[in-house]
Order: sequence, then C-alpha cells, then structure tokens
Amino acid sequence: MSLQKSLKERFFHALGFEVLAIAICAPLGAWLLGYSLAHMGLLTLMISLIAMAWNMVFNAMFDSAQRRMGFRRTLAARALHSVIFEIGLILAVVPLAAWWLDIGLWDAFVLDIGIVLFFLPYTFAFNWSYDRLREVVVARHLRKKALAAA
Repeated sequence: MSLQKSLKERFFHALGFEVLAIAICAPLGAWLLGYSLAHMGLLTLMISLIAMAWNMVFNAMFDSAQRRMGFRRTLAARALHSVIFEIGLILAVVPLAAWWLDIGLWDAFVLDIGIVLFFLPYTFAFNWSYDRLREVVVARHLRKKALAAA
C-alpha cells in the first residue's frame, strides 16, 4: 500500500477533516453555549482557517529548525512539536473566541481546552477512518490498473 499522497489528496484530506469538524462543532457549540448556529459557525470557520494556516506555517518552521539543528524526529521531538503547536494555536484562538463570544480570556481558555479534548478523539477517528477508506480505494485502483495491463 502506497503511503505517498499527492498534493491534491492532502488538500482533500485536510478539507474533509475541517468541513466535518465544523459540521460537528458549530451545532454542538451553539447548543452547549446558547449562541446561534450562524454565530458559532463563523467562529468555528475562523478557528479552522487559523488552525490550517498555523499548521502550514508551524510545520515549515519545524522543518527548517530540523534542517538547521539536525535533530531526528524522535518521540520526544514529536511530543515537543505537538505541545508547541497547541500553545501557538491557543495563543491565536483564545483571544479570538473571547472577543467573538464576548467572554473573558479565562472562559475562552476553558472553552479551548474543551475543543482540544474534542479534537483528540475526533482526529484519531477521522484519520483512522480515512486510512481504512483510502486503503479500499487504492486497492481497487491498483486492481483495475492490473486488469487493464493484463
């Protein structure tokens, strides 16, 4: 099974991840926090766009730091990568959520912790499901290709 993914597939994967997350988080947030679906939908969209942009910027900086410093991507390096990424995302999202929802920074921080706790199992489930589905699609494509070549 090929692990290589095209830029198009990576974009599709990220877009699917974010669209489903917004479809879950906007109504859930509206219901739990008592805001309109439109208000929470716009907030989740803004957070999604920030997360995608921060992901690209942060990973480019991480790759650059690795080239400059020559460290390996060990478990410790990946753990540090995750912690620094989340800190950066919190620094961007908490003030936005506080302003958008007209709540204090502490309340926005607690809300963000709730979001992170949602995204841990969501990320696992989405990527596991994507990988299983991708396996089926790629295997089907390879079978068709083999039959056409025979």
